[in-house]
Amino acid sequence: MSFSSAYRDQMIRSAQTVDAGLVDAAIDEFRKARDEDRQIFVFGNGGSASTASHFVTDIVKSASHGAPKRFRIMALTDSNSTITAYANDLHFEYVFVEQLKNFARPGDLVVAITGSGNSRNVIRALEYATAHGCRRVALTGRDGGNTGLLADIHINVSEPHMGRIEDCHMMICHMIAYAFVDVVPATADGQHASAQTGASR
Repeated sequence: MSFSSAYRDQMIRSAQTVDAGLVDAAIDEFRKARDEDRQIFVFGNGGSASTASHFVTDIVKSASHGAPKRFRIMALTDSNSTITAYANDLHFEYVFVEQLKNFARPGDLVVAITGSGNSRNVIRALEYATAHGCRRVALTGRDGGNTGLLADIHINVSEPHMGRIEDCHMMICHMIAYAFVDVVPATADGQHASAQTGASR
């Protein structure tokens, strides 16, 4: 069997460890946040930072365009100047929590994405969110680490390989986003918003 075939088959097995019921619960949290006009914050490190940014793009554009209600969502990974200022002047573990202190309010939704589940900056942010009454969703890998213990909804990819963990995290983010993209009503010009998804990519 080729490397590509083996990776594909292992990826399928990894995807099957994802609890779809928990993803459905996360979708409900997103719907509630949208309907109650809550802010949503998403963050992670490295590849998870890229996943967070991609996810927010899908929600801001594709899941909101043409919809009667739009999402208020931001990736705490996207301001390089803010992240490097806190990392340089304080410590890297403060780069997410200090942003939450500026923006998060009780009832807002905080989404952490982490392969290891033990990134200190992610844990600090979730600890703050817990103490200040935010709802919490965590996407983790391996055994979930300490991050999983801090989440209201913990979606774990029970897989040691970081690449396949990140693959599954992106799949989960797409499951959440497309739960809204694929049910968005027609726009004012009569075109279904989902038909426009990704047209500029």
